Amino acid sequence: MTDSWIDSCRGSVAAWEVDHVGHFTVAYYHQRIEDAGFAALEPLGLGPDYSRSLRRGCITTACDVRYVHELRGGDIFHVQSGVIAVEEAGLVLGHRLFESAAGTLCTTVEQRVAHVDLATDEPVALSEAQRRAAEAHRVDWEEPRPERRPKPSGEAGLVDGSLDTVKPSEMSALGRGALSHYIHRFSASGGHVMAAFGMTPAYMRDEQRGLSTFEFQLAITSPLRTGDVVRVRSALVHVGKSSLRLFHRMTNARTGGEVATLEQSGVHFDREARRSVPLPDALRSKAVAMLAPIAR
Repeated sequence: MTDSWIDSCRGSVAAWEVDHVGHFTVAYYHQRIEDAGFAALEPLGLGPDYSRSLRRGCITTACDVRYVHELRGGDIFHVQSGVIAVEEAGLVLGHRLFESAAGTLCTTVEQRVAHVDLATDEPVALSEAQRRAAEAHRVDWEEPRPERRPKPSGEAGLVDGSLDTVKPSEMSALGRGALSHYIHRFSASGGHVMAAFGMTPAYMRDEQRGLSTFEFQLAITSPLRTGDVVRVRSALVHVGKSSLRLFHRMTNARTGGEVATLEQSGVHFDREARRSVPLPDALRSKAVAMLAPIAR
């Protein structure tokens, strides 16, 4: 099925898109994922023009992302996309992001989208023609299934992270918060929870350390809209020798309703050697003491 892949996004990593670890920032990965998703929907008759004319569209409800090779400033990349699954009122899209010069696979993404009425967010069944178009771009997907883990059982262990208001400039082509702006907020909140056990910005600058993420599991319950006041609280849910797993919960600060969650897995990273290194004992002991209770 190799000819079913869609050339869905191409570009380069700008200097201002690189984080403190020297990687392409995860939020900007998601900007390209969203671009690739819209491009992949276009040949299926489900792109932005369809949405403008019929007020129906495919909104992202989940993204499972594996970061397998780093992209750095100045690197060029391209994305191939296809359909992994066709559901009654939605699709699962697969994306493969490559560093273009060497052809190295850098990132894989499973993006779940729901086909909805944009006025009500109610699901709308795909037509037969839409289903046939999607089936024509079905691809072989050999990535391992994400491991689904228990989440924190309540508020215990959650640290206050991000709190701000959604701006008009954050809207996607469908008039909802773009994926990158969920991730920017989760990343900011992660900085607060890491600082609570000593992995502060000053520590990371002085010791040339950072967090290098290798997996995201994003679930979106409710779309961000202009004017929403958004809060993110985060917790540690796993501490290994060098590995960390963070859980982030985003809520509407006015209503308290859940907007999205993100499970983030990464490693304590030596920025000069470009590899994982053990957490110092003092930081690790503080991190273990902060672990959130997990639902069983």
